[in-house]
Amino acid sequence: MLIGKPSDIPSSAITPKEQYLNRRRFLRGAISGAVAAGAAAVGAERLAEVFSPRIGALAGTKLETVKSPLTTTGEELTPEEYITHYNNFYEFGVDKDQPAKNAGALPIRPWTIKVEGKVAKPLTFDIDTLLKLRPLEDRVYRHRCVEAWSMVIPWVGYSLSEFIKQCQPLASAKYVQFLSYYDKRVEKWASESTISWPYSEGLRMDEAMHPLALLTFGLYGEVLPNQDGAPVRIVVPWKYGFKSAKSIVAVRFLDKQPSTTWNDQAPNEYGFYSNVNPEVDHPRWSQKTERRVGLPFYSQRRTTLMFNGYGDQVASLYTGMNLKKNF
Repeated sequence: MLIGKPSDIPSSAITPKEQYLNRRRFLRGAISGAVAAGAAAVGAERLAEVFSPRIGALAGTKLETVKSPLTTTGEELTPEEYITHYNNFYEFGVDKDQPAKNAGALPIRPWTIKVEGKVAKPLTFDIDTLLKLRPLEDRVYRHRCVEAWSMVIPWVGYSLSEFIKQCQPLASAKYVQFLSYYDKRVEKWASESTISWPYSEGLRMDEAMHPLALLTFGLYGEVLPNQDGAPVRIVVPWKYGFKSAKSIVAVRFLDKQPSTTWNDQAPNEYGFYSNVNPEVDHPRWSQKTERRVGLPFYSQRRTTLMFNGYGDQVASLYTGMNLKKNF
């Protein structure tokens, strides 16, 4: 398989912020009608009832940032309204517009991340400590969803590797697992669905240590909106979007490949590696093209790039691997 170097895309082609927030509609068919009904019942009123004192506490908060040499150039940013209102965040609803409606009460302060597994010693990091660990960088990344749509998002964060170094993983740690926030008082439909919560994702250690993998705290220069994974998430730009775990509360270093939510849910559709590969179709649709959210209809459709256009940087991670078998 040849890995081509994509030509620069004008910044006018970057996906608007509003479109990014609703990426998980594809699973709706996999979840029963009872689950959808449960999700609706848990709407904004129930969220407000449980977490009303903390709603919107950090909305619009600016972040001090520096420019990153790792930012993707020549792309038109997706408008913020798309990024924040077209989302996949099944804990808060299975339709693209539901997370923005229902996730406002996610309790983002206080917030801690527990570090466990193959480490020198278990640790707990406070979110505000992590914010001060390294200078926050502005990085524009392409975001490619398995449902064949994409955006271009100006994320704020720093390389995940900087956090991992603080965790002091042992040499026996070959994988890192991320677990997302979950509270059964809010996401009560979980017991009715085929999904096993909390949401779990994982990376091979060399993938997690790659400088492009981002520990992410914001977008468009402000703290992350709740529906985008506040207060901290990861972004792995060469993989499909579901690999980028949201609202992380635990990180585990393991010597064996961890269970991950979508790979467990439908292993024939969602492989552990989940690298963007136009040659591997989803069983229900082609991955050869994508729709760039936020652009005029006539200019949305485009060819999907191998590794989402980051092949020059990351292809060496997979030397000798069969990327159709290890999808």
